[in-house]
Amino acid sequence: MNTTQYIGQILQVVIDRPLGSRHPRHGFTYPLNYGFLPGVISEDGEELDAYVLGVFEPLQAFEGECIAVIHRLEDDDDKLVLVTPGRLFTDEQIRVLTEFQERWFNSVILRS
Repeated sequence: MNTTQYIGQILQVVIDRPLGSRHPRHGFTYPLNYGFLPGVISEDGEELDAYVLGVFEPLQAFEGECIAVIHRLEDDDDKLVLVTPGRLFTDEQIRVLTEFQERWFNSVILRS
């Protein structure tokens, strides 16, 4: 799957792990909203995951612009990075904000 096709698009995601919720197996708390793109199955066999940056309240859904993809080099589980349209985040900011989960994986940040 070419997940970079979503960069620059406005997407509607479902938030199944809102800001402040706990991961069901690993016990960490989500410092941001995390969800998925409904109906789009990624290489890991589940719906394509998405981080929502720059929104500081728990959400159930989010419509925003995909500004990047975190491509895990040793795992088939790319992550979309969504923001409110017009917001900008550097690669370093994306790394810091997603470190709570991405620190366990080798990855690259892909842009258009």
